[in-house]
Order: sequence, then C-alpha cells, then structure tokens
Amino acid sequence: MTDCRASALLVVDVQNDFCPGGALAVSAGDKVVAPLNRMIEWTAKEGGPIYASRDWHTPQTSHFKAYGGTWPVHCVQGTPGADFHPALRLPATATIVTKGDGTGGDGYSAFEGHTPTGVSLAHHLQERTIGHLYIGGLATDYCVRHSVLDALAAGFRVTLLTDAIAGVEVQPGDSARALDEMRGAGAQLAATDEVVGRRA
Repeated sequence: MTDCRASALLVVDVQNDFCPGGALAVSAGDKVVAPLNRMIEWTAKEGGPIYASRDWHTPQTSHFKAYGGTWPVHCVQGTPGADFHPALRLPATATIVTKGDGTGGDGYSAFEGHTPTGVSLAHHLQERTIGHLYIGGLATDYCVRHSVLDALAAGFRVTLLTDAIAGVEVQPGDSARALDEMRGAGAQLAATDEVVGRRA
C-alpha cells in the first residue's frame, strides 16, 4: 500500500453488551469511553475520518455457545446490547463498520466488516488514502487484537491507544500476551494524552 501520512481513528466494538451490565461484559469496559471521546474530539478537529466497528450478530450463529461457538448470546442485531455505549460521542459523520453479521464465523476483526455501502474497511481506508490508524476499544485480547493484526498485515501503520482498551481475560494474562503480540507485529503503543498533544 502507498505510504501516506493521513490518519484515521478506529473505535472497536464499544457496545453495551461488552460494558458492565452487558451480556459479555469486559471488566471496567466502560473506562475506555472517556479516552476515546478525547480521541474522537481531537480527530475531528484534525479533520481525520472516524470509524466505529460493531458486532451485529444474527440470533442464530456459530459464534454463540448454543450453536457450537464459544460465547454467550451478545450484540444481536437491533437489540439494546448491540447499541454503542450511550456516553460514546460518535459524530454523525463516523463510518460504521458492521461485522459478525453472518451465521458463521466469529467476525472478530473490523477488517472482516463492511461499511453501510458494503465496502470493506480496508478498501474504504485506501480510497481515503489513509495510511495510519489509531485504534482503541474492546476487547484487547479479541476484537482489538484481530483488528490491529489485520491492519498491520494490510500495510497500515497502527498506534494502539493503551488507555482506551480493556480485555476479556478468559485466561489470566490474555491481554498482556495480546499487547506483546501486537507490539511484536509492529504496532506502536501510546496513551491518548500523548497523542492529542501532537499532530498525526
């Protein structure tokens, strides 16, 4: 992919079912909202595009335990659990990336998703000559991890927002291992306060 300096923000799956009280809650998952809101505001001021991915599962999918998968029912299409966290201040201009909306597969990565017009995330970014992604959201050890690794594999530079992620921790240490893997694959790690003090 052609190298360029244009940057975008990717907010991964900050949905009610992944936050406290949700069907598949990440411990303190709502703590990512405040730093992500700072990044959203900063990105908008800088004129950068904002993307937000969402799980959007059918009621019957092999992703769920009842149908042979790993997880309890969560983020079912059109339900309150699939809504973005109410405190997340996504602008009307944000591009929503829908993933996991088939009956098979897990759909962890935002790069498996599509925009409202059916375009893949990678293609949409390339059309906008985006070469660098700031990424935060839920969960560190699953959807964030897969999205970061896929972004890097597709040739994007990635800055992972360390104060704007939280993990499921199915096994103790999963998040730390995911961070090591993402760093090893080439992701840069930075807190949002470090980012907003400088230009992309």
